[in-house]
Amino acid sequence: MAEQEPGPDSLGTDARLTSLDERLKAAQADEAHRTGAGKAAADDGSRLGNRVLAELIGGMVGGALIGWVIDRFAGTQPWGLLVMLALGTGAAFRNIIRISTKRP
Repeated sequence: MAEQEPGPDSLGTDARLTSLDERLKAAQADEAHRTGAGKAAADDGSRLGNRVLAELIGGMVGGALIGWVIDRFAGTQPWGLLVMLALGTGAAFRNIIRISTKRP
């Protein structure tokens, strides 16, 4: 008996359609990888703004805290606090500039 090829109305799957589907999925995955669409879109402006704010506050508070500790142990009030606050602020602005010039 001769075997018949399954037709489009039969319950079997057509090898051509399966191959086309696999190639289509591969092409979509390549395109998503190329355009970066596969990455999460959570890195919008609000998240970047939160990061900039955290850098600024963290730099200033960290510098002030370290300066205060230096003043307590060295007895150099208020100079340690002022110098370290300025250095922390400078470091925060350097990090903000680095964030803003980084390519997406």
